[in-house]
Amino acid sequence: MSDQTQGQSQSQFQGQSQGMATSRSGRSVNRLRIVHTTSIEYDRPVRTSYNELRMTPATLPGQTALEARMEVSPRASAFRYRDYWGSEVVAFDTQVPHTRLDVVANSLVEVEQADDAVPAGLTWQELADDQVRDDHVEWLGPRPVTRLGPDLVQASREVAGGLEPHQAALAVSAWVGEHMQYVSGVTGVKTSAEEAWAEGRGVCQDFVHIALGALRGLGIPARYVSGYLHPDPGAEVGRTVTGQSHAWLEWWVGRWFPFDPTNGRTAGLDHVVVAHGRDYGDVSPFRGVVSGGAGSRMDVRVELTRQR
Repeated sequence: MSDQTQGQSQSQFQGQSQGMATSRSGRSVNRLRIVHTTSIEYDRPVRTSYNELRMTPATLPGQTALEARMEVSPRASAFRYRDYWGSEVVAFDTQVPHTRLDVVANSLVEVEQADDAVPAGLTWQELADDQVRDDHVEWLGPRPVTRLGPDLVQASREVAGGLEPHQAALAVSAWVGEHMQYVSGVTGVKTSAEEAWAEGRGVCQDFVHIALGALRGLGIPARYVSGYLHPDPGAEVGRTVTGQSHAWLEWWVGRWFPFDPTNGRTAGLDHVVVAHGRDYGDVSPFRGVVSGGAGSRMDVRVELTRQR
């Protein structure tokens, strides 16, 4: 951590840098620079601020975080840890009175083309096995934001009727995408799946919450994935584009299978995984509390640049 000049104090929290990832399988690899900037302005000075960030790309099969650093202004004390779900968290607090908080998450990640072969998958009988259900109990239970009413549960069962689990999950996720219209500003982070479905409009987290509720209701383990989506997979190397945080889901049928219901396709080279959880509440990119201050205004900007 290094402090800059007074009035422009800044703290940097550097993640471990790793060697370049290569694809042993011969699949395509996408290298992306991601800069996620969050600025919060307060109506009155804030005395103290305590925050958690989940903005660091994960290192997992098919994805390698090469660099990860956070810059915070004003100066702050921070530490990194992994939460219960395995996601990397940067927790920091600042004790300097301030009317503006700036956080810049800067990362470099390589994503390998996923195996898009259709998994053989498990049967309904195998998914109902006591050991399988015990191992995945946290991905099967209802949550306040994913719980569906009996009518919607029945409708999802009709969509899945006669299909094996993996094909049923594909059909249900497509059904959600066909019903929902992507419109920002009509739902919030606390909007339930049932409310979003009734509205028929929402953003990616609403699509995912509905799909999670439907799949779990069928007995298919499913989890929420947060991360980033490059909006232009065909962008030339070196061109910076404005992107966004994004959400999709994974279901388990012997292995985890990623699917983006908002875009109606398997998550691929343009999806960067940051965190997994039961719903949005487990993976919120920015969460914090302040002492002092009043109203606030938040501005978020995500920029992605293909480097390979």
